[in-house]
Parts: sequence; structure tokens; C-alpha cells
Amino acid sequence: MRSEKKEGAEAMFGYIMIDKPELKVKEFSRYKAYYCGLCRTLKEEYGFRGRMTLTYDMTFLVLFLTSLYEKDTEQLQSHCPLHPVKKIPMLQNEFSRYGAKMNILLAYFNFEDDWKDDKSVSGLAGMRLFGRKAKDICREYPRQAKVIQKQLKLLAACEEKGEEDIDLAAGIFGRLMEELFVYRADMWEETLRTFGFYLGKFIYIIDAWEDLPKDSKTGSYNPLKAVRRRCQKEEEYEEEVRQILLMMMAEATAAFEKLPCLLDAEILRNILYRGVWAKYEKVQKERQENKENHGK
Repeated sequence: MRSEKKEGAEAMFGYIMIDKPELKVKEFSRYKAYYCGLCRTLKEEYGFRGRMTLTYDMTFLVLFLTSLYEKDTEQLQSHCPLHPVKKIPMLQNEFSRYGAKMNILLAYFNFEDDWKDDKSVSGLAGMRLFGRKAKDICREYPRQAKVIQKQLKLLAACEEKGEEDIDLAAGIFGRLMEELFVYRADMWEETLRTFGFYLGKFIYIIDAWEDLPKDSKTGSYNPLKAVRRRCQKEEEYEEEVRQILLMMMAEATAAFEKLPCLLDAEILRNILYRGVWAKYEKVQKERQENKENHGK
């Protein structure tokens, strides 16, 4: 989907974001403070290159776990490369550190796979850059590390054999995501697994949908090719994918509503009910405009 041979989990991130126009100014400022807090944590723990792995998805993870467990959060102000003169507000807590560690772990395993499979120079460089830190994270979070590595290998196997079952492939990524949301074994574990699983499937499928036109031209792996072949018309294919995505988010949000997430609930709901569709709607609009332009 993202590369001709295979894709990693890191490539699929970027869909779990806010719908900014629908957020109040105070809510957006708070969301940004979490984002900047995670960015600062990555820089503190892993240097400037660690900061380059920052994603909206991990910001959501930090925000989500903070809301569920209501952990004490430090409010501070600090400079950053984008705001070198004026200090900006940041929020940091133990979940900022957890999100940063999971971010680095995902990046490292992707670099490792790139090196093993393609002898990628960038993969080798990434392994050397984050190798020592990744080993420390694996010792600290062995459960998450083991599952992430296993699911990435299963994804690679799917791509290697050209697996056409979208539900199977998406389920592999879903199991990876569910492990990230289970911060610890407690009374919320089952619901968190359900939430993370369906959110992960949504991310995988929407990523495949976005990449299908390009992958069809390049011959890259994409399990939605089988769905497209089965549908006689493009409109039929688009509607089938839309219904699948709606079902995935319906399952995820149903699980979310069972959790006592009261802190920043408005921001979380903004993301889950509106933000996750922002890129989908943007791509749809761009494709429609391209059709209209080519039709003239």
C-alpha cells in the first residue's frame, strides 16, 4: 500500500486527528498542548530525530489514556523549533512517556523489517539510531513489544503472498493497535481491546482505500483490489468500502462509550465521530474534482 513490497504500521498513521472547525478554542488549545507535550517528550527521551516520529494517532493515545485513568498532568510552557521566541503551553504525564515509547518501538520495528526484507539503507540507519532505546522499551513493555513485532511479521506475510481477504489483513493491524491501548491488565482491558481492535481495522482499511488508485498503477500490494474487482461499478465499490468503515467505527465508538472517559470527552468525541473522517472526505473531494476537471 505505501511501498511496492510492503508497508509498516508507521506508514498507516495520520488518520486519527481532530476536526478543528468543530472544536471550541479552549478544546483545541488543550489538544495542541497534549500534542506539543508528546513532541517534547520524544525530544527529551530520543533527541530531535525522535521528534520526527510524532503522529496525531499517538497524541490521541495519550489523550485517551489520560482521560480514562485521570492521571495527574504537568502543565508547563516551553520553546520549540516552530516557536523559538514565544513559549507555548504543553501537557505531559506518564502517558506522554508511554506514547513516546510506543512511537519509537513502532518506528524501530519498521526500520528492522525494511532492512531484513529489502536491505534498505534507511532501515539500517533507523535501526542504529533507535536500536539501544528500542531494546530498553522491549524490556519495559515486553507484552506490547512482542505483539507489535509478531503482527508486523504477519502483515509482511500477507503482503508476500498477496492475501486478498481485507478482513484478515485489517484484523492483524487491529490486534497490533489493541495492544497499544491496553496500558495494563485491569477491569477495562476487554473493552480497550475491542476499541483498539476496531479502530486499528478502520485505520488499515481507510489507508488501503486511499492508496488503491496508486497501488493499482504500480502493482503494489493492496487487499482492496479484490473488493474492487468484485464490484461491477466504481460507485458500488465506494459504497461497500464506506459501509465497512462505518461498521468499524460503530464498533469502536460503542466500546468507547462504555468507558468512563469524562476528562476531555468533547475532544475525544470530536476525533472519533468527526476527525477520523476528515482525510476520507478530503480525498473524496479531491477525486471528484479530478474527475470533473478531466471531464471538461
